[in-house]
Amino acid sequence: MAKIKIKQVKSKINSTLRQKRTLEALGIKKMQQTVELEATPQVLGMVNKVLH
Repeated sequence: MAKIKIKQVKSKINSTLRQKRTLEALGIKKMQQTVELEATPQVLGMVNKVLH
């Protein structure tokens, strides 16, 4: 399966608690951190929730 790189470029300060937990579930803990994950439907759905 394909892999995607995800990078946090905007602060999560004004985001909702659900969005903060989604970022943690993706493995992103701080700004400018990049993670590489499999492009499964679950991961793509989480990315769409915090796309902004």
